[in-house]
Amino acid sequence: MTSASTALGGEFQLGADLTVNRLGFGAMQLAGPGVYGPLADHERAIRVLRRAVELGIDHIDTSDFYGPWVVNELIAEALRPYGDNLVLATKIGAYRDHQAAWLPLNHPDALRAQAHDNLRRLRLDALDLVYLRHVADTGISLADQLGALAELREQGLVRNIGLSNVSVEQYAEARQHTEIAAVQNLYNVVNRTSAELLRATADDGAAFVPFFPLGSGFADSRAREDGVLHAVAQRRGATQAQVSLAWLLQRSPNILLIPGTSSPEHLEENTAAAGVALTAEDIAELNALVAEGETLEEAH
Repeated sequence: MTSASTALGGEFQLGADLTVNRLGFGAMQLAGPGVYGPLADHERAIRVLRRAVELGIDHIDTSDFYGPWVVNELIAEALRPYGDNLVLATKIGAYRDHQAAWLPLNHPDALRAQAHDNLRRLRLDALDLVYLRHVADTGISLADQLGALAELREQGLVRNIGLSNVSVEQYAEARQHTEIAAVQNLYNVVNRTSAELLRATADDGAAFVPFFPLGSGFADSRAREDGVLHAVAQRRGATQAQVSLAWLLQRSPNILLIPGTSSPEHLEENTAAAGVALTAEDIAELNALVAEGETLEEAH
């Protein structure tokens, strides 16, 4: 089932054989504080996941290092047996230590093991999309890392390969070794530092999936001080979060959104953003918040 607002966001072909609604769901916030440990309200997390599917969301982004392990196990508990159209994307290449730090783990053997761990906890036979997450340079070549993922794809355990938190140069290098279906990088209405990468993926027909699509707490950002989001939201009868998501949907047709929340109410609000129609005036004002390749802080 696809809700009217979800359908308004349009669809995108992800890789060779997957079609998803452009407005999806990021499951990171279903872990505890700092994305570590379990969420206090387990049943609410289950309700959020099931409601997301009811709203027509067919693209859920997750990882074994959310929790760690907590979120993948929640997804399996809440949504199995999975619907035929549900696309689950995960990330490998990192791990969490006992202090909740994010550390690199990108040796080819470790990448293979992480993929198998994701398969086991999600209870899947194959992973629809696996992002290679760049955390820090470890001296292991990108070719060797991608080679491990390509082997998994040849074995039928991975359908599509993506990259996360990479530079334009790393993306270009990766494409010399294998097909890249999607890139997940920081990008939103107040942070355009991945603008060149967005253009490159659009030119290549790959998906661009902004993480932190709502910024890192707009309540404390210059965006609210400038009043632009507030003014546009008032004119459209929408929230500032909805305007921010609607701006991303119109920014480029290859953008797929994965706003995350642990609140059923915020989930409904975020999903309704696909039905917010911004005018040319609205878009011009939001575009002027910051130049491409900059953040709002740099612009001021």
